[in-house]
Amino acid sequence: MPKILVLLAEGCEEIEAVTAIDVLRRAEFEVTVAGLRTGVIAASRGVKLAPDTTIDAVKPPDFDAIVVPGGYGGVQNLMGDERALDAIRAVHGAGRWVCAICAGPLVLEKAGVLAGKRATCYPGVELTTTPRENERVVVDGKLITSQGPGTSMAFALEIVKQLGGPALAQQVASGLLA
Repeated sequence: MPKILVLLAEGCEEIEAVTAIDVLRRAEFEVTVAGLRTGVIAASRGVKLAPDTTIDAVKPPDFDAIVVPGGYGGVQNLMGDERALDAIRAVHGAGRWVCAICAGPLVLEKAGVLAGKRATCYPGVELTTTPRENERVVVDGKLITSQGPGTSMAFALEIVKQLGGPALAQQVASGLLA
C-alpha cells in the first residue's frame, strides 16, 4: 500500500489534516504524521493533534506522497521551515505525489514545485507562480490541490483515487456515505 507523509505544524487547519489522515488510513494506506517538533501541536481552532513522529525522523523520498494541510498559521510555520520545504522538494524530485489544500499550496510554491502547474487553493490566497483554478480539487500530473475545509473529503478521496485506484476510492467513499 502507498506510504503517505502528512506534515503538521502549529496552526494547521484541523479539518483538513484529520480528514486526510482518516480517509487515507481507511484506504489502508500507511500514513505517517510528522510534526515540526516533538509533542502535541495546537491546530487553528485549538484542537490538539499528536503527530506520530517528527520531520527529522522521516526520509521523505521513501514516501509515495506528501500532504500539506492548510490553516494560515500552519502554512506560515511550514513555509518558514527549511526541513518542510526540503521534504516537499525531495518527494517531488523523486517523481512522487505532492498534495496541498487551502493555503497549503503557498508552501508548495515556496518549495518551488508549483510553477507552471494547474492548482487551486482557498479563495483569496494569492499564488504568484500559477493562476488559481476555481475548482474544488485540481489534479495536474503528480500534484493534487484543493480549496479548503469544505473540500477536505473530496481532496482525501482524490488522493485515494490517484494512488489506489478508482475502485478503492469508491469503496472508501461508500463507507463514508460520501
